[in-house]
Amino acid sequence: MQSTSTTFGPSHLVIETGAPRPQSTTIVERKGLGHPDTLADHLAERLSQVYSQYTFEHFGAILHHNFDKLALLGGASEVRYGAGKMTSPVRVLINGRAAASCGGEEIPVEMLVESAVHAFFAERLPEAAGHLDLRFHITANSSPGAVLTDGAEAERTRWFAPRSVEDLRERRVLLANDTSLGTGWAPENAFESFVRELVDHFSGASPFTSANPWCGSDVKLMGYWDGSAADVVLCVPQKSSHVSSRACYLDNKHTVLGECERLASLRLPDAPVRFRLNVRDVPEKDEFYLTYTGSSIESGDEGVVGRGNRVNGLITPLRPMNMEGANGKNPVYHVGKLYNLAATRLARRLHTEYGGHAEVHLVSATGERLDRPWRILVRLSTDTAQPDQVQELVAETLAAFPALTEEIVQHGVVMS
Repeated sequence: MQSTSTTFGPSHLVIETGAPRPQSTTIVERKGLGHPDTLADHLAERLSQVYSQYTFEHFGAILHHNFDKLALLGGASEVRYGAGKMTSPVRVLINGRAAASCGGEEIPVEMLVESAVHAFFAERLPEAAGHLDLRFHITANSSPGAVLTDGAEAERTRWFAPRSVEDLRERRVLLANDTSLGTGWAPENAFESFVRELVDHFSGASPFTSANPWCGSDVKLMGYWDGSAADVVLCVPQKSSHVSSRACYLDNKHTVLGECERLASLRLPDAPVRFRLNVRDVPEKDEFYLTYTGSSIESGDEGVVGRGNRVNGLITPLRPMNMEGANGKNPVYHVGKLYNLAATRLARRLHTEYGGHAEVHLVSATGERLDRPWRILVRLSTDTAQPDQVQELVAETLAAFPALTEEIVQHGVVMS
């Protein structure tokens, strides 16, 4: 393995070529669209997007906010064959900070949030949309470091209460909000791609879910791959209103397993794959993964931002990854969001350019230039990449943060 170290502006860039490829053994998890953690992630991101769009439209800038500590506390439900109902609401803990005004003009933060939450659940879990209990914990408190002095007002006291958009420091220079890490790698192996496709097939809009309305969205998969064969543990809920009996539930399970085997034969044609579905079921006691809404959020389960899929949509403990909760963070300067997205995209581009395995790690230092990470580590399994070419791709990635912010706000970036 060869290592090239260079000063890249104020950043320290290390490029390792000929790095070891990942081992063939793979452990991978993916949580579907109705999993409580995925719901929390995606709702937090929706709130950030709605707030960003509103403030940009009204003030010409995205004002300071973060909703990345949002949590969902499960409600209660009753299910029976052919029927079901909510008996206690899902509590939505809207935690975070957001500027409530700019230049004396009030921003209807709670109204924006409430509307977005109800629209989100109407789209994602319509059976629960009328059973929500919203708890607001949004402040506009300043960040640490605002020391009171006679006759002077610290800039940080205006962080969430700007007199105008000119108080936003990032309009002059983009600075990292935190000392943090962004990680990306490429490519996915065939099994990782299969896991992504299978979970989406059962939890999202697909021909299968359209044809089988009993299929719930709180899907979860854990898979183990040794390079030649796979073991998969899969949970797929069923919606009680569409399941008339124990026999119907069991028939639906056979349908799911048949679909798993069909897709495995297409995506992993030369590998045996063993599936275990809804392993907690006890048929003789009528204990099944039977839900009213299609998600365990209806019955006591909780969802918290950052506990779900990583930015690339997978949970891969044998791959490089970090524990940042990217969803809901400010898309202008929050490194926990931007560096993870940028590192993932750069790794994919490096793989496309040079083949082999690529890893990218971007490390920030709080208060320093966003486009000049404190440390940059690029690891490539190929030994043919030229350092100056890699450095050029890194520079292009770091220069693209304003465009990445616009993409997130205007069009949405699917994360996790």
